[in-house]
Amino acid sequence: MGLVVVCVWFAFPLLGGQERGDRTNADKQQADSTAPVKEPAQALQVLEAVQEPLTLKGHTGDVKSVAFSADGKRLASGSNDKTVRIWDATSGQETLTLKGHSSIVTSVAFSPDGKRLASASYDQTVRVWDATNGQETLTLKGHTHTVYGVAFSPDGKRLASASYDRTVMVWDATSGQATLSLKGRAGGVMSVAFSSDGKRLASGNEDRTVKVWDATSGQETLTLKGNPGYPQSVAFSPDGKRLASGCGTRTDGTVKVWDTTSGQETLMLKGHNSAVSSVAFSPDGKRLASASGDRTVKLWDATSGQEALTLKGHAHIVTSVAFSPDGKRLVSGSWDGTVKLWDMTPRP
Repeated sequence: MGLVVVCVWFAFPLLGGQERGDRTNADKQQADSTAPVKEPAQALQVLEAVQEPLTLKGHTGDVKSVAFSADGKRLASGSNDKTVRIWDATSGQETLTLKGHSSIVTSVAFSPDGKRLASASYDQTVRVWDATNGQETLTLKGHTHTVYGVAFSPDGKRLASASYDRTVMVWDATSGQATLSLKGRAGGVMSVAFSSDGKRLASGNEDRTVKVWDATSGQETLTLKGNPGYPQSVAFSPDGKRLASGCGTRTDGTVKVWDTTSGQETLMLKGHNSAVSSVAFSPDGKRLASASGDRTVKLWDATSGQEALTLKGHAHIVTSVAFSPDGKRLVSGSWDGTVKLWDMTPRP
C-alpha cells in the first residue's frame, strides 16, 4: 500500500425533500456551510507517515453516516442511495446490503451487543435490522419529518431518534413502542447521543443550541448556547463529564467541548476551514475526532484542545467519523461515496 501524509499544524496556535433536489432548509444550510473552500497557505510539519487508508466502495450516492460494531469487526454505512451496508472491518469486503428505506439514509448505529443495527432516514422512519442476516425486524413510525440521527442506549434496550419535526423520540428497542417524545422550542433536531450510563440524552438543534435531557423523565436539564452554526453532531465523553458538538459556517468549522455538570464551555477547537459535520471521542476519552466540509478528518487532544493530526484523502465533504472500540482505527464517510478506514497505530 502507499503512504499518506499526516500533518500537524505548528505555525499558528489554536484559538480558544427526499433527494438532492428536494432538501429541507437544514439540508440546504448544511450543503452551504460544509461546501469545501480553498485552503489558506499555512506552514505544515510532517508528523509521521501512515498506511494509506483502506477505501470501501459500493455505495452509489453520498455516504451520510458510519459506525463500528462493538467488537470492531464490522462497519456500517448509510447513504443517499437508500441503502445500509455492512462491511468486514479487516478486509473491507461488503457483507450485507440492507434495503427497505424509501429515501436517503441519514444515520446508522449498532446495538451494544452487535446483533442489531438501527438506521434513520428521510422517509421519516427508524428501522432496526438483524445485523447478521440483514433481515428488517422493526419499523418505527411516529416522526413527521426527516429523521437525522439515531442512537442505542448503552444497555441496548432503548433507541433515540432526532428529527426535523423538532422532536427527539425514545423507543423501546424490542417492541418498537415510543416511550418518550422530547420537544424543543425552535427548529429541527439534527443529532442525538446517549451518555455512557444511559441516564442522559444530548441533542443538537437547528436553533444553534445543544440540549441535555433526562433520558427517563424527558426533563430538559441543560441548554448550551454559543454555537456559530447548528450542531450537526454531538457526542458524550466516555465518562459522561464532557460533551462535544460540531458546528460552524461555510468558512469556519468549530468543535466545542462543554462540562456536562455546569454547562460551561471548556474548549473551543478551531482548525477546520468549513463546518464540522461529525465528532467522536476516543474510547479512552483522551482524543476527539472531527469530520468537516473541508474534506479532512482532524484529531485533537481532548484535554488541551491541541490539534494533533489532519487526515486527507476524501474528495468531498466528510460527513461522519467514528473510532474503533480499541481506539486504534478511525472510519470516515464522505459525499465522495466512499468509506475510509484509517489505521491510527503509531509507527516507528
